[in-house]
Amino acid sequence: MSRWRVLVNHEEQYGLWPAGHPDPGGWRPVGFEGTEEECVSHVDRVWTDLRPASLRRATAGRAAS
Repeated sequence: MSRWRVLVNHEEQYGLWPAGHPDPGGWRPVGFEGTEEECVSHVDRVWTDLRPASLRRATAGRAAS
């Protein structure tokens, strides 16, 4: 059974990557590893706002003004 890791990029977008492979540029591990199904479930639980972080910040700034 293959193992996967959950990664996140600078925009706080999540992705899966095969465990044991070097992380792709611009991505860092979040500390969760498991089967593909377990990793997808984890991402579904923690990534509730799919907008990139820069868009969330811009939208929050407009709402505050």
